Amino acid sequence: MRTTQRAGRPTTHAWAAGVVLTLLLAGCASEQPADTPRPRRPEEVRAQIVQMLPASVADRAGWATDIYAAFSALGITPDAARLCGVLAVTEQESTFRADPTVPQLGKIAWEEIDRRAEKMGIPKLLVHGALQLASRNGKSYSERIDAVKTERELSEIFEDFIDMVPMGKRLFANYNPVHTGGPMQVSVDFAEQHARNKPYPYPVAGSIRHEVFTRRGGLYFGIAHLFDYPAQYDKLVYRFADFNAGQYASRNAAFQNAVSLASGIPLVLDGDLVRHGDDADKPGSTEVAVRALGKQLDLGESAIRRALEQGDSADFERSTLYKRVFELAERIEQRALPRAVMPRITLHSPKITRKLSTEWFATRVDDRHRRCMARAAG
Repeated sequence: MRTTQRAGRPTTHAWAAGVVLTLLLAGCASEQPADTPRPRRPEEVRAQIVQMLPASVADRAGWATDIYAAFSALGITPDAARLCGVLAVTEQESTFRADPTVPQLGKIAWEEIDRRAEKMGIPKLLVHGALQLASRNGKSYSERIDAVKTERELSEIFEDFIDMVPMGKRLFANYNPVHTGGPMQVSVDFAEQHARNKPYPYPVAGSIRHEVFTRRGGLYFGIAHLFDYPAQYDKLVYRFADFNAGQYASRNAAFQNAVSLASGIPLVLDGDLVRHGDDADKPGSTEVAVRALGKQLDLGESAIRRALEQGDSADFERSTLYKRVFELAERIEQRALPRAVMPRITLHSPKITRKLSTEWFATRVDDRHRRCMARAAG
């Protein structure tokens, strides 16, 4: 005999199905999605860094602690690829020395002093005479310069000279010719700017400049320069190039490539979209080439200039100029164009004694990165 279901009351089968569904939903709510990995404990990440470090590195635990602390403070995920990126740059720049020695640094310093004196119109003999004065530690500035081995030491000599000697203020004022330092050879200017925009996680020992020359500070600002900016690169080698040439240099070089293809005007793909320094108000070669496309882009000179001035930020690739240049160039070329190109920059520095380039630097770091990833896999 068929049983009739009463209104508002489920059958036995319907009731059982409801219970099962409720239990399933409760189970799903209590579990993390299958594709969400468990955050790793700090000690696990530090142990991985120790494994990745080259065997010759001393105080491996100390390096691992400072590297992990920087990733944590900056909110960057410490995956194997990024960790190996930091280790590769550090090995290339300093072979894991917090304050690496620089060959013939005293000679380089004297040449810089003489160049500065000539620029300021101060007789060289007068400057060298002032440097015979005793400094804070009792030795003359000349003696300290002759014996200097690291950029930290040289920076401290210049700070002392600027603070203590009237000639120092006249010659250098707020200008310290030591521009980079620390285990990743990060720019002091970058570090100071970054610290203004984001809190530095350690007590500052004197100044941000001083922090750059420490292991913890040099790693923190170096990691920030390498990874603390959004860039849609498909290969890490372009971040390595940016580390050497400036953030977004690889993206900007790709834009210059598109401008050159669309306009037919040859450009040096150096990633610099506008002039800097004393000539900042004058249009550079990239700006001139873009202006030649103005009618095709339906953009005036002022709009072009405003967009190009965003070249050091992620905003540039969202600009109308960026989009229209690539659209035009790709219609002309009938193919997709790369959004990252290796910057064509020859490196110049008193510390460099042979012909080097940004591509050379990025390639060397990329090779070290691959070896590090092999160590990580092992």
